[in-house]
Amino acid sequence: MSEHFLIIGGGAVGLTSAQALLEAGYRVTLVERGDTGQEASWAGGGIMSPLCSWDYPESVTRLTQQSMGMFEAACAKLFASTGINPEYQRSGMLLLPPFQTEAAVQWCAAHQVALQSVVLGDYLPGMTGGGLLMPQVGQVRNPRLLRALRRQVEMFGGIILEHNEAQGFDIEAGRITALQTSNGTLVADNYIVAAGAWSRTLLGEYAQGLDVRPIRGQILLFKFDVPPFLNILLQESLYFIPRIDGHVLVGSTLEDAGFDKSTTDEARGDLLQRVYALFPEWQDRLPVRHWAGLRPGTKDNIPTIGRHPHLTNLYANCGHFRYGVTMSLACAELLLNDIEGRPQPFPVDDYRWRV
Repeated sequence: MSEHFLIIGGGAVGLTSAQALLEAGYRVTLVERGDTGQEASWAGGGIMSPLCSWDYPESVTRLTQQSMGMFEAACAKLFASTGINPEYQRSGMLLLPPFQTEAAVQWCAAHQVALQSVVLGDYLPGMTGGGLLMPQVGQVRNPRLLRALRRQVEMFGGIILEHNEAQGFDIEAGRITALQTSNGTLVADNYIVAAGAWSRTLLGEYAQGLDVRPIRGQILLFKFDVPPFLNILLQESLYFIPRIDGHVLVGSTLEDAGFDKSTTDEARGDLLQRVYALFPEWQDRLPVRHWAGLRPGTKDNIPTIGRHPHLTNLYANCGHFRYGVTMSLACAELLLNDIEGRPQPFPVDDYRWRV
């Protein structure tokens, strides 16, 4: 009988890890403290790129570039097999000033990423000046992607246990022998922590150098009869993500607020002020929804992927900060390679579990 993996965490990273393991022939049980795909993966915007890749270290962008190259085919396959459309589209990302032209040009040239100087009025009528367009940047509709991944995992024979909170590990002789949960004891051959912002808390004294903490992000949602523009828009840290049904997501904040997932009037006001400064014609339009999520914050957005330095049957795939959905396919690939001892597509030392 094939080895049994127990994955703790049912977000995009946990689900893609489960899918990769199931396709490789392993047995998988996924444990989720709430409803599958309802935390940071659901709350995010689904931009298939770091906001500005040149602002990040190579260890982040090599993951995002690898994963982005896999997403279009993966979403088409998910739609065909599950009937749920993740709504992947290459909408392109339009950068509004101010931006770092030289850094953008150099990074895109070095990484063979398309970049165009454009007249903003050609894309946003009435707006003057120039912008930078990255035409290949895609987006995905997170809630639909997560529903499709959940269904795919179950279709592949994976077991998903929701409303089942992981509480701690039983350990003997350098190995985990069981996971204690709110609904009893679970036993597997191997264990994977993909619990997002809760990963360090769960691991306790076994976290070693895993520095993951919750960072709150708040997003506003607007609704139009038709999309007001076609591209993702980015002005410094403010982004606008147009969906095909006329919804536009606007975000987001970065707040060190612990595990408090509540929304605030202050964040709403700050975001609206920036929205109305860019689009004065929106001032009679209010958001139809406002929500918050807790990102698994880490230094420089670098996740931890691979085997624990001391517990031989414990693995991590966590700490992806703002880009868990974006990185998820590549991280699942790296994790499976680590488990099976296969060569990696690029250097992975930056993602190893630190002692």
